[in-house]
Amino acid sequence: MNETSTETLSVVVEREVPFPPEKIWRALTQPQLIEEWLMKNDFKPVVDHRFNLRADWGAVDGQVLVVEPNKTLSYTWAAYGLASVVTWTLTPTSKGTHLRMEQSGFRPDQKQAYHGAKGGWQQFFAALEQLLARID
Repeated sequence: MNETSTETLSVVVEREVPFPPEKIWRALTQPQLIEEWLMKNDFKPVVDHRFNLRADWGAVDGQVLVVEPNKTLSYTWAAYGLASVVTWTLTPTSKGTHLRMEQSGFRPDQKQAYHGAKGGWQQFFAALEQLLARID
């Protein structure tokens, strides 16, 4: 199998969470809630809004691409040479919501960023689930 420079990798995390899409949507789009599970930010769920996420290790620059309330949220995620896209998909289920996050656009030479994201999103999801259990 030949790898070309155009091939990219994606990190996908999927969970069944016992909360309605509306509650999850708030945690994904309200800056004070985003800060509790992800990073400090100036996020607004408005297409073309430019924002950044800040942590001890640095910052992520983003731009909102898609906003479909309670269904789909997509934004760019650019940091340390990585130009990727994060897409959240919320699908109602009988027990709550099927929550899917895909971060796409990792080049083959960005293995460290790819593996970091694989671990990082697991931690972010755990923090998100704890937040959802705590808020009304």
